[in-house]
Amino acid sequence: MNLKNDLLLKALRGEDIERVPVWMMRQAGRYLPEYIKIREKYSFFERCQTPELAAEITIQPIDIIGVDAAILFSDILVVPQAMGLEVQLIESKGPYLPNPIKTKKDFERIRVPEIDETLFYVMDAIKLIKERLDNRVPLIGFAGAPWTILCYMVQGKGSKTFDEAKAFCYQEPVLANQLLQMITDTTIAYLEAQIEAGVDTVQIFDSWGGLLSKADFELFSLPYIEQIVTAIKSKAPTIVFAKGAWSSLNTLSKTGAAALGLDWCITAPMARQFAGSNITLQGNFDPAKLLSPIPTIVKETETMLKGFGKRNYIANLGHGILPNVPVDHAKAFVNTVKNFDYSKLA
Repeated sequence: MNLKNDLLLKALRGEDIERVPVWMMRQAGRYLPEYIKIREKYSFFERCQTPELAAEITIQPIDIIGVDAAILFSDILVVPQAMGLEVQLIESKGPYLPNPIKTKKDFERIRVPEIDETLFYVMDAIKLIKERLDNRVPLIGFAGAPWTILCYMVQGKGSKTFDEAKAFCYQEPVLANQLLQMITDTTIAYLEAQIEAGVDTVQIFDSWGGLLSKADFELFSLPYIEQIVTAIKSKAPTIVFAKGAWSSLNTLSKTGAAALGLDWCITAPMARQFAGSNITLQGNFDPAKLLSPIPTIVKETETMLKGFGKRNYIANLGHGILPNVPVDHAKAFVNTVKNFDYSKLA
């Protein structure tokens, strides 16, 4: 059946559109009072692993904020979980993996899993979400990029620098490559299953790509992202968001991805110069700016739209929405994109 609102998919295909589509990373969750009520009753992984709850949380921002796409409520760390590592998510503290990968012997504890045996609950959630969305908007599936997943599997917890993960790659490059390839193979199968279950597009989150130099990004991250995009691009369009890795936008644009996500530290002209004119760009409003007074949000969003133009562009944040953003501020951002006078833009 045809989607009632397919602006996002048109933008990913580079088609002419009447207005720019808008959604927000992490829109399903922590800033919404309706989500907080669910969080008070169920643990994080209960929310992820219960299709009814995941579906309800995924659809909340469509009903409340009015975004142009839904993104599956899940977490990138379900992949290391499926591969055999214990993953805990501690509220207000973040992820904790008590037995990270450090040596060759640790590889005995992990595997490339059968997706239908380990992550079936994600596919069950996708089918339920698609049914409940009733073709209102597209559904975005996602996974973490192999480098970002390695960071958690080796470091064992969140970090500002992931120095242990980087040291592992520098000191044990053969093991690092082996782990990155295992994550890549798992991720390809996982995203293929998401697409088969019904997602319309997928996003690869390389949240820690910007911790690597350009040369190291193109050694430890880019080849694995490229493998994933190559495997799935004929099945669904792919968005690659490598936060902070703007120096590799040119090489990322050659992977076959339909769009590249941008953080707020790069200007629209610079991003377009690096990425070229043929690929769709997505971003890049600073999430903290949503804490500004609403008139400021409106003005800054309009400035962003004028910078990127209407063609080959998806409005979004430069990273996930913050938990303390007021709902009406999120709505102001989305409504400004929807109500902007696009006759002024090329």
